Amino acid sequence: MARKAKPMILTIEEEERLSKLVRSKKTEVRLAQRAEIIIRCAKGEMLCRIAQEMGVAEITVIKWRDRYKENRIKGIYDKQRSGKPVTYGAEFRKKVLDLISTQPPKGQASWDGNTVAKELKVSADAVWRLLRKEGICLSRQRTWCVSTDPEFAQKAADVIGLYLDPPCNAIVISVDEKPNIQAIERTKGYVYTSSKKIVQGLKSTYQRHGQLNLFAALNIATGSVYAETTKQKRRVDFLSFMNNLLAELPGQDKKEIHVILDNYCTHKKNEAWLSEHPNVFFHYTPTSASWLNQIEIWFGILSRKALKNASFSSVEALKAAIHDFVESYHKNAKPFIWRKREVRGAQLKNTIANLCN
Repeated sequence: MARKAKPMILTIEEEERLSKLVRSKKTEVRLAQRAEIIIRCAKGEMLCRIAQEMGVAEITVIKWRDRYKENRIKGIYDKQRSGKPVTYGAEFRKKVLDLISTQPPKGQASWDGNTVAKELKVSADAVWRLLRKEGICLSRQRTWCVSTDPEFAQKAADVIGLYLDPPCNAIVISVDEKPNIQAIERTKGYVYTSSKKIVQGLKSTYQRHGQLNLFAALNIATGSVYAETTKQKRRVDFLSFMNNLLAELPGQDKKEIHVILDNYCTHKKNEAWLSEHPNVFFHYTPTSASWLNQIEIWFGILSRKALKNASFSSVEALKAAIHDFVESYHKNAKPFIWRKREVRGAQLKNTIANLCN
């Protein structure tokens, strides 16, 4: 004789919660199935009918009914299990991090996952999983420059102060040079790749036609740029550029001119020239911190827009391309907005040493 489910009373709250689990599309299938078994048992349906219509064994229906009677709503959830023992735990992590902080094997410039696995005699997959989890990319590189200038804070504050709160009735200019820009000629076009993408194509061979130097000055208030190309970057070329720059500035005789420079040798020891221009003041960025100079941002834009992947048949063609870019840039020139909240001499993060601690 078919057995009926033993009487089981559900509270209104329990019935609503179980019904919600059954209806919800986000509920796991097994959890929804257990919730439906409990609801049907509470209605007093035959155990064999419940099992047949839900495609489970009768013993399964009895199991979840009894689990629910004993633990109520918690009974339909799986019990906590210990799981598979950890093969590669904290000790393995420490070994890997310690190893990649040492010198790589003879004949290699750096560690890679397979070499680490071979050295530790462990699974290469386990090493790669750990490296991905820790966000360590052994093949990628980043360069850094740490300023050791003892007056870093003072000099940085001086430069940033000119950006954020320039003196009244003054012009602030960011100046630097971009040296050794090469006039390279090579065939270019578009190619169809095996991944069915169309990309820019550059012939691997090329011809050099010489190089030139670019001096540039950014007016931080307007975003306009004054630029000159020269064959060299000597002190005499720098001072000639400064003379031409001052001639271009409107009302420069009646205003203070504050010039932001890096610590390149041609920018120093210009006291004689400064004495002839008493309204001009040089401000130097801290050593190894030329990134504080906003003209470097403009140099990056120039490189991306006019120089990268370009082809020049002569130095004159390169010179014309630079001046064409400057002229085009002026049409929509805008000042750069200083957004960096904190400036420090050393900003290295997420090193292996940090991870090991």
